[in-house]
Amino acid sequence: MLSVVIPTLNAATTLPAALAALDGAADEVIVADADSTDGTVALARRLGARVVILRGGHGARLAAGCAAATGDWLLLLRADTRLAAGWENAAARVMAGSPNRAAYFRFALEAGEPRARRLERFLAWRSSRFGLPAAEQGLLISRALLDEVGGVRPLPVLTELDLARRLGRQRLAGLPIPATTAAVTWRRDGTWRRGIRELGCLAVHCLRLPPAAIARLHG
Repeated sequence: MLSVVIPTLNAATTLPAALAALDGAADEVIVADADSTDGTVALARRLGARVVILRGGHGARLAAGCAAATGDWLLLLRADTRLAAGWENAAARVMAGSPNRAAYFRFALEAGEPRARRLERFLAWRSSRFGLPAAEQGLLISRALLDEVGGVRPLPVLTELDLARRLGRQRLAGLPIPATTAAVTWRRDGTWRRGIRELGCLAVHCLRLPPAAIARLHG
């Protein structure tokens, strides 16, 4: 059984496309919302998702969504990310044959400029070389493996990167299916600036600085 877990905060503009791309292939969809004010909760329920409301940070919401999910496999997904056709077949192969490995999709950015393609290549290299996929690439993981590595930590930022680091490169597999992310956030933050800032925050996280300090650095 596959549960998709999506943490949200005022995601009404992007959530419908993310849910539509799932095409009903998941057994359940859990939307873990931070009490949004833009109608996200009502929209998620109308589109068939089960909603968990938690007034906490991204990591706390993701952890709450995983705790509420009933599937023995979990797909952690961003509300601004759409999986391409064929994702369910790729996921089914992982679930059937690789219970001790997690998997992520290929990062794609919904933007036409050359810097977007360069960022896609950079994240592909980072994922394969260091086992550090971006949150926007999704993460398919069995409940047993998630429990084995200590679950989702309720960090304010870098939640998915922290989980990937604990899994390690040998237990992560890349899938060729694109996960296309809306470009608005990356453009607002600066495509390269955001990616470099996340790596810097991860380095600081590895030095065991307090999560609140990392959150201030992340911005």
